[in-house]
Amino acid sequence: MAGKIPQHFIDEVLSRTDIVDVIDARVTLKKRGNSHVACCPFHNEKSPSFNVSQQKQFYHCFGCGKSGSAITFLMDYENMHFVDAIETLAENLGLEVPREGGSTARPVNESKPLYELLEAVSAFYQQRLKEHPEAIAYLKKRGLSGETAQRFGIGYAPDGWDALNKQFPGREQDLLKTGMLKTSDKAGASQDRAYQRFRDRIMFPIRDRRGRVIAFGGRIMNQGEPKYLNSPETPLFHKGSELYGLFEARKSAQDNASVIVVEGYMDVVALAQHGIHNTVATLGTAANQQHSDILFKIVPNIVFCFDGDAAGRKAAWRALVATLPALQDGRDAHFLFLPDGEDPDTIVSESGAAGFNDRLAQRVPIIDYLYEHLAEGIDITSIGGKAQLADKAKPLVETIQPGVYKELAFRRLEALIGIALTGSRPTRRPTPTNTPAPRRQVDEGLTQMSRAVLIVLQFPRVVAALNGETNPVHDSIRGAEVLNGLITSLQAEPTLSTAIILERQRSRPEYKYLSQLAVRPLYPDGRELDDDSALSEFTHAIEQLRKRSGRTHTAQLDQSKRRGLLSRRRGN
Repeated sequence: MAGKIPQHFIDEVLSRTDIVDVIDARVTLKKRGNSHVACCPFHNEKSPSFNVSQQKQFYHCFGCGKSGSAITFLMDYENMHFVDAIETLAENLGLEVPREGGSTARPVNESKPLYELLEAVSAFYQQRLKEHPEAIAYLKKRGLSGETAQRFGIGYAPDGWDALNKQFPGREQDLLKTGMLKTSDKAGASQDRAYQRFRDRIMFPIRDRRGRVIAFGGRIMNQGEPKYLNSPETPLFHKGSELYGLFEARKSAQDNASVIVVEGYMDVVALAQHGIHNTVATLGTAANQQHSDILFKIVPNIVFCFDGDAAGRKAAWRALVATLPALQDGRDAHFLFLPDGEDPDTIVSESGAAGFNDRLAQRVPIIDYLYEHLAEGIDITSIGGKAQLADKAKPLVETIQPGVYKELAFRRLEALIGIALTGSRPTRRPTPTNTPAPRRQVDEGLTQMSRAVLIVLQFPRVVAALNGETNPVHDSIRGAEVLNGLITSLQAEPTLSTAIILERQRSRPEYKYLSQLAVRPLYPDGRELDDDSALSEFTHAIEQLRKRSGRTHTAQLDQSKRRGLLSRRRGN
């Protein structure tokens, strides 16, 4: 398998990346003093406690405790793996990611040629759209402007069997791998003949959360079946974990603190055409818990929009069951049911954004829909009916994450049946026994070692005061190895930022504590350090540690002498 990404390359990526640019592209930041602030994207809050330091190239939320570098942010915010985050930042810088391992190393991302191919296919489809008047007329008839078509990369797949084969000669295997070509599955047909999966269709590129084309959806322009056709499962595309339009909707969803989940591509595009940009669609699969988990990382509220017919109600119930386990304090979900024969596309086409928003105001909270659905066909005025409702509802409510939301859901059920559910009422989430409760660190003193490490992390330049002296603190003191290691690194590379220093410690057991020190105030009143006070405090801490290490070393020698004396006495 491919080798590791060299540490020097990770350092280079972080040194050339501005964390403010990375975060501001996803969360709107405002300048405040020496920091940039925003409402935290990782938990629901009304006043901003999310701080981004351009100097340290580090972020920290004083509400939920999330912190890290540009790499960590992408991992938490975009749900990326470490390597994906490095590749994303490197791609923004125009850098190719190397790998360690000499001749055995393979390209960092074996899927990269596939992504590039699909991007080229998308451009090909967009060009074909410009050359096909019938397809343009269809989109205009659906009320779409050229600007909207361009924003979503809408194109046209020409009729025939071999347009892609001719456009991308020599790439047949990759086109098969990405699902753009297929081979005949009819009995007796030659398996060697690969032909276009999509023919004479309006094409909607499906992008992942990084904006890369990973698949396509195609819609016919005239009568026929299937009306919609999606790419199959491929190494790049997994239907159950992707949402159409999420890349385009993210910013608007955050601004609105909600996202609307609809059923089709045209619904997403039509709503965007009328200024409603916080909309996504499932990709031919039922809404599942993974979809809800992804969306709840971006917004605190999800609105599922379904047709009001039997099929729509069935899909809504599946979405409800899948979403309940993702609910917790600060999150909520609603359901909007449209009249039979109507969908978001038809509503905005006839009534505009105002008409759709009027419908949206009629959305039903998820807990209300839960009990309404379960109560259908049950006489909840009778004792037996109430017991039946409780029996159906309790297992579902139990799947909600412990907290106030879950408790209130149980209270609603109790109000409906007129009795307290003794023994089943949830308690507040307990603090895990193996995890210490959060400490009020600003109200507690720091050890001299922690003070020294804190200052080095937050003001790396103070190390210059040591004039090249290595290992200034005796290794007999707990934490000396970490402090001396940080100092040695900074003496060799004085320009390292807080972010780079911490990324180098990621694999070490003390990484979490170092991350906390990187943002923790030194003073109990929360005052911020400046350069002069940082240097003064660092010098004082080192002096105290030296004195302590001298005493500790002496004590160890005395203890060794005593052990030696005892040994000699026993020998006598």
